[in-house]
Amino acid sequence: MAKPPSKHKKATSAASSDNTLLASSAEDIFEPENSATATITVTAVEVPELTEEEQRDRLHLERRVERAFFEAGKALMELRDRRLYRSTHRTFEEYCRDRFGHSRQQSNYLIAAAEVYENLTTIGCQNVVNKDLTTIGSQILPTNERQVRPLTKLEPQQQQEVWQQAVEEAGGKLPSGRIVKDVVQRIIERTKVPNTYQIGEVCQILAKDNPELRGKGGCWAIISQVNEFSCTVKFWDGEYTIGLKHLKSYDYLPAECEQMQVICDRISRVYSDLLEETVKSLLQLLGKLNRPYLTAVEEKLLSVVEKEYGIMDEVPCNSQ
Repeated sequence: MAKPPSKHKKATSAASSDNTLLASSAEDIFEPENSATATITVTAVEVPELTEEEQRDRLHLERRVERAFFEAGKALMELRDRRLYRSTHRTFEEYCRDRFGHSRQQSNYLIAAAEVYENLTTIGCQNVVNKDLTTIGSQILPTNERQVRPLTKLEPQQQQEVWQQAVEEAGGKLPSGRIVKDVVQRIIERTKVPNTYQIGEVCQILAKDNPELRGKGGCWAIISQVNEFSCTVKFWDGEYTIGLKHLKSYDYLPAECEQMQVICDRISRVYSDLLEETVKSLLQLLGKLNRPYLTAVEEKLLSVVEKEYGIMDEVPCNSQ
């Protein structure tokens, strides 16, 4: 009597049959015998070239993006100089904060950067010698304020030289603010002399162990003369010659130093040992400000003192 077929064999047979079908299907689909030479067809999408007009538009728009910080700085400068904020705000600082969300320092940085940018475009483009440092026939120029901030304290010709060197170090491309700052620092170190202060620079007084500076610690003063190892500085109550170790620069922008000079002149015209103690204390406090401007209240107080003592400032302090 014949044995019934094994269930295991049936299962194996069925699995084998299924594998054969799968293999057959795979052969029909992929044709493995020709897989090495199989060709995949990809439909190409043609990208139309820009027309001459589109190329001009692109270049124009790119230039607008690059010059955005310059346009902002120039606009802020005009708003400040013409005092076009006066109908709604007492000071330029308040106006910038309310209208643009800028601090006064941010606005000053933009204004100073615009002046550097203008210098690079008016003089720099005429002096480009290395054609590898040009883009589409024009000089590579800054695109944001931070790239030119280290240049603001340099002379115009130095700004040109530093910028071109920074572009070279960036491989003929737009340099970062860090590269520009490094180039400026190397130039300062290379040309460093015992006294690097400049006339008109605003410094903080560090009294330390100098008894002659008692009462002057923390005050600001303006450099009026640069000596080999000391500086003559102007306070509200006179001039003093101070060693370099007792000075620390506030690193103010040139425009801020000029404004501090105006404040210093106003205070010194009023200050006298004959003044009432309250008035003297007020003027001394103004001499310890750690910012390059007067607030609206401080401006008003100083104006009252000037009026009271018959000293009206012909050129009002820009307390913006």
